[in-house]
Amino acid sequence: MSDFPAADTDQFATLRSGVTICFRDAGHKADPVILLIAGLGEDLTFWTPSVIDALVAFGFRVVSIDNRDVGRSTFADTPPPAVWRQVLARPRRDGYTLADMAQDAVGVLDHLGIEQVHLVGRSMGGMIAQTIAAVEPGRVLSLTSIYSTTGSRKVGQPASTTIRLLMGPDARNRTDAVRAHLRMTRHIAGKDYPIDDAAEAAIAAQGWDRSAGCLAAGSARQIQAIQLSGDRTAQLARITAPTLVINGDRDLMVAGTGGAATVTAIPKAQHVIIPGMGHHMPEALVDPITRYIAQHAERVGTGGSHVQIP
Repeated sequence: MSDFPAADTDQFATLRSGVTICFRDAGHKADPVILLIAGLGEDLTFWTPSVIDALVAFGFRVVSIDNRDVGRSTFADTPPPAVWRQVLARPRRDGYTLADMAQDAVGVLDHLGIEQVHLVGRSMGGMIAQTIAAVEPGRVLSLTSIYSTTGSRKVGQPASTTIRLLMGPDARNRTDAVRAHLRMTRHIAGKDYPIDDAAEAAIAAQGWDRSAGCLAAGSARQIQAIQLSGDRTAQLARITAPTLVINGDRDLMVAGTGGAATVTAIPKAQHVIIPGMGHHMPEALVDPITRYIAQHAERVGTGGSHVQIP
């Protein structure tokens, strides 16, 4: 039995910055904590129940969060960047950064009285997790960065076809949001792992229903946060936490060069490349990916430095 409210119960932490972050907490209070940080435009429900349940079954307490500007967390009141600014990487100067989003996550840990965690982030969430590991090393037991990158414009760039989809018309209602999610996810998921349309439609619909603000504006401000943060390669060199980098070889959102650059930047990082995987975590890969995460965290917890990947 869990020591917490039901795993799908939204809870809230209002931070000293004034930002309120929505989170969920699953597992047993005494177990080591994994903090899950989702990607661009993804609320915490994009970490599906199968992911949460698998990690809890491996013996972890699992905390997941809505980043600011998505889900039920605070939506910023600053204007979103225009499309031309996003395309040309000319962000407005009044936006927040990945460092601000990292402090949001740390604030949730403070709210819960959690001193140290195993960090797991995917895509933009991987960038946030990397930032926490670099600036708050004492809080991080291990880091797993999934299909993410360093911020260098020389690596990890999306395909031109993906950029065109990203710059498509904003969703004006739930139906639009579901259609846009299906169109994008089919494109970036990787041909070896076709998506489950019904499951993905349900995820997108739930994300729309949980939104506390305009999802299109929120995603634009999150893109701006990535661009304002620039090339973080030098910062990643300061990470001391044992690090595992996971990505596929069919990623049209964050090219595999981003994962390779992350491994090069972080001392002693290990790299797992999953054949046929794109920028998506299908049910078929939940078991191997959660096993990689759990093995990595468990090895660190018993005094080792890295999981030994078979």
